Amino acid sequence: MSRLAGKVAIVTGTSPNIGGGIAQGLADEGARVVCVDLAEDNARQCADWIAKRGGTSLGIACDVTDEGQVEAMVARVRDAYGGVDILVNNAGILGGLSVLEMPLDRWSRQVAVNLTGTFLCTKHVARLMVAQGRGGSIIVIISTAGHQGQAGNIAYSTTKSGLLNFTRAAAMDLVKHGIRVNSLTPTATDPEEGIERGVAWGRPRPEPRARGLDFVKMLPMGKLPSPRHYARACVFLASDDAEMITGADLRVDAGAIAKYWPWVPHS
Repeated sequence: MSRLAGKVAIVTGTSPNIGGGIAQGLADEGARVVCVDLAEDNARQCADWIAKRGGTSLGIACDVTDEGQVEAMVARVRDAYGGVDILVNNAGILGGLSVLEMPLDRWSRQVAVNLTGTFLCTKHVARLMVAQGRGGSIIVIISTAGHQGQAGNIAYSTTKSGLLNFTRAAAMDLVKHGIRVNSLTPTATDPEEGIERGVAWGRPRPEPRARGLDFVKMLPMGKLPSPRHYARACVFLASDDAEMITGADLRVDAGAIAKYWPWVPHS
């Protein structure tokens, strides 16, 4: 039997990369998946792809920083599927600038999406979960940049770090309601799977882009994780297999954070 059969999951930020991979992975384990994204194409194409693979899905365009839109999104899911069992807070703005260069408006938008958006989705989904009285699982997507100081990425590093303790605090708020809250830490991700998913959704294959750093050389496992690896971890955290786990961070980072800092394993 599929591990998430009968469950309803909301995933925010469903581009073809990490969010789309997580949505697909949850659907493959039997969940009905609601794909939520600011970009209507990301929400719709992710949901359509899940349906083409035999799953049940719904795409909803939503700005997670707008409380009215978040409330409307949750209400629509309740009306469509009768409730929610799983929330994956993945929506976020990547990249950034140094503390010397960061404009206030860009800082504010990144904080709004990464931190406030996660707060709003957690608040309103958790309220529905409490009203349902059947518990639930909430997962917050972090980054290795939230565990370590990264130059030239002040807002992203700060917000992802803040989400680590948001996870722990929300876990304590919600534990009496049978709602578990955990985080998952990805790292630099192999782009190929996300590119292939985008092509399957009907998008053109992008031109290859060079990365500034050779991440593979720096990872103890010698290869980059892919979205499917994060999806499997989310399935675990959302399932009854993790029934005694709350307030924890699961790192799917090929050993990046555990590594002693000056060691370059594959130089």
